[in-house]
Amino acid sequence: MKNAVYLILLFSFNVFAQLQWHPLPTAPTNGANGQRFDDVFFLTDTLGWALNGSLATVYKTTDGGVTWVQQLNETALGANYYFRNIEFLTPDIGFVGTLTNNKFFKTIDGGATWSLVTNIFPQPRAICGLDAVGTSTVYGCGDYFGPAFIVKSTDSGATWQYINMSAYATGLVEIMFLDENVGFVSGSGNTGGVILKTTDGGATWTEIYNTGLAGEYVWKLQTLQGNSNIMFGSVESVSPNLGKFIKSTNGGVSWVSKSVPDTDIQAVGFITENHGWMGGHHTGFLETFDAGDTWTTMNIGSNLNRIFIINDNLAYASGTTVYKFSDESLGTNDFQEADRVPLKATVQPNPITDKLNLTIEFNDLDNLVIELYDNLGRRLKRLKVDTIESVGRKNYSFDFPYPSGIYYVNLHSNTGRQSIKVIK
Repeated sequence: MKNAVYLILLFSFNVFAQLQWHPLPTAPTNGANGQRFDDVFFLTDTLGWALNGSLATVYKTTDGGVTWVQQLNETALGANYYFRNIEFLTPDIGFVGTLTNNKFFKTIDGGATWSLVTNIFPQPRAICGLDAVGTSTVYGCGDYFGPAFIVKSTDSGATWQYINMSAYATGLVEIMFLDENVGFVSGSGNTGGVILKTTDGGATWTEIYNTGLAGEYVWKLQTLQGNSNIMFGSVESVSPNLGKFIKSTNGGVSWVSKSVPDTDIQAVGFITENHGWMGGHHTGFLETFDAGDTWTTMNIGSNLNRIFIINDNLAYASGTTVYKFSDESLGTNDFQEADRVPLKATVQPNPITDKLNLTIEFNDLDNLVIELYDNLGRRLKRLKVDTIESVGRKNYSFDFPYPSGIYYVNLHSNTGRQSIKVIK
């Protein structure tokens, strides 16, 4: 009997040891310059979609990422877009949210064809988060640059309701519902990153968490499979602060916050209460086995935005490419990871005197939030929210009535955040 138990334990250990993250060698290309897949979504173990942000392209797989078919791209649309997220209610009905030109797309044939959603009033400028729940209800939220809002459909996207959320937040980026009525939305508020909860389908909301540092975002949310009382979140911060991992074991009533060794933390995904991963623009997979007390760099992945957990033995993630967590032997084909390429931004002169003069080179249509922070990472002022409608150089100039010292200019665009150290 002892030998039988030993063999069972050894077999279980070997199976577990084989589970690991790999870049999918057959994943569609992401282009150059660190462009990333902003989202990945799976309805089953094998049926899923991946969405590239700046290339504005959607791909579908029916075999767990072995093969991919391109379904939607900005060339066919004849315009310049940034795709942020993708979500499906059924194998046929799905949605794509963008950060560009008030555009929101729907498919009713599994992604073969797409049409614009035009019957939301007011029409949201951008959609950062999507969540399909039940058989016909879908929620969306936006956006990181504001204003904060939620859209809702209970008839598979035939009609929509617009909910103004400016009383609760300045920008929303993630939405997650447990059923048609109970859900959470997260983003940023005037005093910090926030999580809000509703129990009546979005009619009323209560703030259940605030990071307490203006400029931070609660970027992603997850509940543990089989136990929705256990919740996880990622907090994207600003230099010189570190990002954070947050966890609740009582459905969001109380939260524990722990630092993560990077600033731009976005992706979060856990398969047990203690074992999970995080990542962001400048990291690969960071792994923890002790609920975030310690983190190990796995040297796999880069530019991560979404970790999509299917079960304890299977997950997908989006970043520089599409990644898969499984016990399969997946070749890499010498895949090269790539970090995000920041905006080309300069402050001249630096040190500054009475004016902050900023020049940015834009290679694409974009959205931009310019904020000023002190040397402790406390936000002093939101200087500008701008919509970038053409490629090229743009100049900004701001009065700088602040005492001598070290400051950080933070730039938040569709492709990420960066900080420029300035001295007065």
